[in-house]
Amino acid sequence: MTARLQTRIGAVRLKNPLIAAAGEHLIDLAGVEAAIRAGAGAVVVKSTNESDAARDQLQRAEYVALDADWRPVPWDASAPREVTLASRSGLTPLPFEAWLDQCRRADALARRHDCVLVASLILGALEPALAMARQVEAAGLRVLEFNIGTPYASQAAAGAVSTELSPERVGTIVAAVRAAVSLPLWIKLTGQSERVPELADAAFAAGADSVVMAGRLLGLVPDLDTMAPMLGTSLAVGGFWNLPLTCQWLALTRARLGRERPLIGINGAQDGRDMARMLLAGASAVGFASAVMLRGYEVIGRSLGELDAYLAGKGLTAEALVGRAADARRTFADMPLRRDHWRGFVPVPTPAQEETPS
Repeated sequence: MTARLQTRIGAVRLKNPLIAAAGEHLIDLAGVEAAIRAGAGAVVVKSTNESDAARDQLQRAEYVALDADWRPVPWDASAPREVTLASRSGLTPLPFEAWLDQCRRADALARRHDCVLVASLILGALEPALAMARQVEAAGLRVLEFNIGTPYASQAAAGAVSTELSPERVGTIVAAVRAAVSLPLWIKLTGQSERVPELADAAFAAGADSVVMAGRLLGLVPDLDTMAPMLGTSLAVGGFWNLPLTCQWLALTRARLGRERPLIGINGAQDGRDMARMLLAGASAVGFASAVMLRGYEVIGRSLGELDAYLAGKGLTAEALVGRAADARRTFADMPLRRDHWRGFVPVPTPAQEETPS
């Protein structure tokens, strides 16, 4: 790994911009250690909160990988690149004290590998979350991700998890967390809103050090054989197709807030070149979750090698890449006039056949 991969999220230096983002593959300590040893710049452990219902939800979890025809394919590295991943999930099954102890042990290994271990809390009720955040800081962990953007809140038991859609409420929540702890605070936002830049603005104004954008979308896939919803319910969905949406939110947020607000992109990146795309759109680092969960921890090292090769070819560092495409983005009205250019992109109608009398 080379120095050109280094990046910063506010005061936090990362040896590279690949963040192994929270998922079921980062519940057990062995999985966290695998992501650290694979070379991730940061690893976010699977989230926790005070809700028994959120832990119970994991025991009801189900996952499916779907091809371009919405047919299930094997959940492994053989899945096609254009796969859509759909799931219903839950939080770590560990009690909070056991989770915190595991975070401490993982952090000790992360430090030896120049990796940042990130504790992740998900909002259920605010007061218990604040108490947990204080314990995370007291344990010596270096960064707290606070997730207020799950896709599942409308489908989960009341109070289990949260999908915050109001900038005012985001500001109130983040201000409370910031008052409770002083460690770097990354706020994970929902993608199920047309106000993502406003949510980010509210989070930064209330004291966030970075925002992670954006949580997966909630969708429903009807099964043509059973004529029922796939896996029986609404699902969190993601895949390669989400990359343009993530890049749009990154670019719009950078345009609104300026270059000094560090952003973390998530959802849609599958390899090192996708990571470069998100950096160009304004991310200072990129979260990988589904790609690793589907294809294995090898995705981490392979993607870093691809990004390094891309940067070497351009003669740039990762930090020099951040926001170049976002800052070059123009409006439709700024585009050059191309009269009747559209005609090359529509089918040519064939003359209607004369009706023959019967």
